[in-house]
Amino acid sequence: MRAVVWWFDSILGGQDYQRYVAHLRRNHPDRPIPTERQYWRDRHAEAERSPTNRCC
Repeated sequence: MRAVVWWFDSILGGQDYQRYVAHLRRNHPDRPIPTERQYWRDRHAEAERSPTNRCC
């Protein structure tokens, strides 16, 4: 069951924010870390501006 939950979580981007925060801390320690809500807001806004990465 855990494997199924992990698979769905990774497909839906459940770990994306945590990876982004780790990236910022590692590579850009001087940048402020956005809230998870702001991260998703920015990510969806970017997807709307640049729809080439979407499948549909």
